[in-house]
Amino acid sequence: CDICDMNQIGTILDILIKGFAIGVIVSAPLGPVGVLCIQRTLNKGRWYGFVTGLGASLSDIAYALLTGYGMSFIFDYIDKNIFYLQLLGSIMLLVFGIYTFRSNPVKSIRPASTNKGSYFHNFVTAFAVTLSNPLIIFLFIGLFARFAFLQPGVLLFETITGYLAIAIGALVWWFGITYIVAKLKKWFNVRGIWLLNRIVGSVIIVLAIIGVLSVLLTSYLHLPLLQIYN
Repeated sequence: CDICDMNQIGTILDILIKGFAIGVIVSAPLGPVGVLCIQRTLNKGRWYGFVTGLGASLSDIAYALLTGYGMSFIFDYIDKNIFYLQLLGSIMLLVFGIYTFRSNPVKSIRPASTNKGSYFHNFVTAFAVTLSNPLIIFLFIGLFARFAFLQPGVLLFETITGYLAIAIGALVWWFGITYIVAKLKKWFNVRGIWLLNRIVGSVIIVLAIIGVLSVLLTSYLHLPLLQIYN
């Protein structure tokens, strides 16, 4: 029926938006891999920086799948405690934003290598660096809860669509940041890296505060909690 088709399209669009947002938020903070990506863009060229982002994205997707697989076993618990989980997820996102804002990514800068290496080598090293930080799982848990990304009764096609959206969000971020850095190469310095990280941290903090307020407001008005996300 037409209504069923519209509901299906709405659900898929909702999943796409949530997945895309998660992919961008996970990739944006300038940790060691982010700084490495910018360094390689400045010293080796834009596409060396982009394949570095690709390696980081693949690792992030692996951790996203691992997080989603683990959370799939507690769907009933998630459904019954969605208010507390989304509130906790928003708080975790707020803490992460504050940490990002206060961190100094410049400390991660290493002496530039004179050897460009192959695209594959740059890809693999970025993948390994990101994979070596399993704490990213906690960020995914917070984001999945915050956006109600995993819900009971989700079809396999919708689940796959969600993870593809996470990958697309990450790739769009890396494509965009390498493009900007390459274009502003003459003006992009250590202070530029620090400032960019401050901006990213501020955006995450604002999103987290909005999340906390929306969850509390929804509860106060006694509305269905998932209504705000669907």
